[in-house]
Amino acid sequence: MFWKEKTLNEMSPDEWESLCDRCGKCCTLKLHDEISDDIYDTSMVCKLFNIKKCECNDYNNRMKYVKDCIKLSPSNINELEWLPETCAYKIISEGGELFDWHHLISGSYQSVHETKNSVITNNIVSEENVKDDDYEDYITKKIIKL
Repeated sequence: MFWKEKTLNEMSPDEWESLCDRCGKCCTLKLHDEISDDIYDTSMVCKLFNIKKCECNDYNNRMKYVKDCIKLSPSNINELEWLPETCAYKIISEGGELFDWHHLISGSYQSVHETKNSVITNNIVSEENVKDDDYEDYITKKIIKL
């Protein structure tokens, strides 16, 4: 249980990556209303997101293809207010306990989906299949007000 013994900064790259619960929630498009300063989550996922596998099709090169992709790190995890409350990185950074469905607890990468804690359980669509003018139609909830 390395996540109980180490801080996020002390984790090896492999330990850091294994902490990801593979929910896909950070891969949904977020919309910023510049008038109200609200940020909204959507049911649209990044063009690199593989809906069937719930993972990035080119994770190692994603920053090259998606200019506004944000790489999670120990130094920015607490600044990203739009991360879901279920995010393992956020939970560990705040001193919390992983959920029972997290693969490091359950032993299965499928438990995040079986418990409906991933985007796969929603009616998600790739941003490539949505016209820019229609993005607002895919808003699912307000996340925060900046």
